[in-house]
Amino acid sequence: MSSRDEHGRDPARATDGATHTPLLVLGKITEILNAFTLKRPSLTLREIQQSTGLPTSTVQRLVTNLVANGFLDRADDRFRIGVRMAYWAAAAAKDFDVLAVVNPVLKDLRDVTGETACFFRAEGEHRVCIAVAETHHALRREMSVGRIAPITVGSSGRVLLAWNPDLADEVLQHELPQLTDSTVTNRDELRRLIKQTAADGYAITVGERVDGASGLAAPVFDSAADLVGALMIQGPTLRMPYEKCVEWVDVLVEHAERITRALGGRFPS
Repeated sequence: MSSRDEHGRDPARATDGATHTPLLVLGKITEILNAFTLKRPSLTLREIQQSTGLPTSTVQRLVTNLVANGFLDRADDRFRIGVRMAYWAAAAAKDFDVLAVVNPVLKDLRDVTGETACFFRAEGEHRVCIAVAETHHALRREMSVGRIAPITVGSSGRVLLAWNPDLADEVLQHELPQLTDSTVTNRDELRRLIKQTAADGYAITVGERVDGASGLAAPVFDSAADLVGALMIQGPTLRMPYEKCVEWVDVLVEHAERITRALGGRFPS
């Protein structure tokens, strides 16, 4: 099935001429698909039109074609990214280097906030840093690839537990290590905080792993909606008091979502 653009041209007949003009319809399709986010996974035609700014007739025509070809799924008057897209994304992600996606985002996040950005994965009952973009500030909380810490301590650990209930149940059966006076060592309290993290979509901690250090973390998911890891901003509490961490939540979540999208991931339903 082919569709013509607003000028009546058939995209299938487009040639790579001297001007190298891109197919306008592909840009519009991209705008429509980009309207869907982890926070707004389901949209009406009106919401898509408002998000893209495209003419209503164009949105209706393109959305109809996207549904027909599996790019979008429809339920009543709302639309979602098509399940078929997850199948395509899984093929794209096979043998994909996650760090090739993570590292540029870490640098961008570091440059936006000025603080160290890092990415953690769970390894048994520990969390390990697998990528880092260090702050340019002289005063910093040192972080390096391979650094290991108990998974029950700090914001990244809380995120890794919030979306891995089996691991959370396992670690909560044991005595919790105490690294500072602010470390949560009460299992019922940590269980509550893990549940709160899952509800909020992020975690903020101050002084739990190291005195005078703060961190905030958010999850990253793959195409199966499984947790890939935790994206984190960390730094001295002097520059990152709790209030500053709250201000950066949206920036952090946006960057975590950027990685998830690049991996073809989706937020758990």
